[in-house]
Amino acid sequence: MAGNSHGHTPAAWTGVIIAFIGFCVAGAFTVMAQPVGFWAGLVIVVLGGVVGGVMRQMGLGQPKTPEHSAHQPASAGASTGS
Repeated sequence: MAGNSHGHTPAAWTGVIIAFIGFCVAGAFTVMAQPVGFWAGLVIVVLGGVVGGVMRQMGLGQPKTPEHSAHQPASAGASTGS
């Protein structure tokens, strides 16, 4: 895992920073007992995911390669244990 650049992209950093700000806003308004501000903070959290996804689609995220695919079947040369 240390050999790849998982999450070290502008899209990932931007999405996480926006979501972090949203969590801070929601937390602050929770302490102040202001429900509208809490929900506004959660909207900011969702906005962080949307912005990160759009930036990824624009090419600012990790490139998709066959070795990074989550749907790739197990290697045919894997040992069966016998």
